[in-house]
Amino acid sequence: MQKIDKTLKNIILFSKWFQLPLYLGLIVGGCLYTYRYVVELVHLATTINIITENELMMGVLLLVDIVMVANLLIMVIIGGYSTFVSKINMGNDKDMPDWLDSISAGTLKIKMSTALVGISGIHLLQTFINLQGADTTKVILQISVHMTFVVSALLLTFVEYVMHKSH
Repeated sequence: MQKIDKTLKNIILFSKWFQLPLYLGLIVGGCLYTYRYVVELVHLATTINIITENELMMGVLLLVDIVMVANLLIMVIIGGYSTFVSKINMGNDKDMPDWLDSISAGTLKIKMSTALVGISGIHLLQTFINLQGADTTKVILQISVHMTFVVSALLLTFVEYVMHKSH
């Protein structure tokens, strides 16, 4: 019976490696975002003399948005892999992110939720910049979604604080 129990535990523990292709897929997604960033940057650089300041601002906001999504991807890839698949031990490598030493599922959720708030805020700012032609219902919906992200981030942070305070 002990041998069956140990075998089952090993199978269950091995199942964490099924997530590896998911993280590799996110790395591909990060490559696609990098490509999109370069395309947009080249577009802005080659049209700088003919676009309006508003179009430039929207282009730069798109670049910021891409960077924030890429940062979110990195947090999910590194933090998720380290938390759920296998610890990333880089020794004293100076390139290791500072937050990797103290990452937990709760910390990862908070980092992800605050990144979503930032991304949502960029999209909301883009809508406000182009407010003249915007549909009022769409604007209200975007504000509602953004506020939902804000409240969710605050609640996740509060729950994490309460859980760690009790320890």
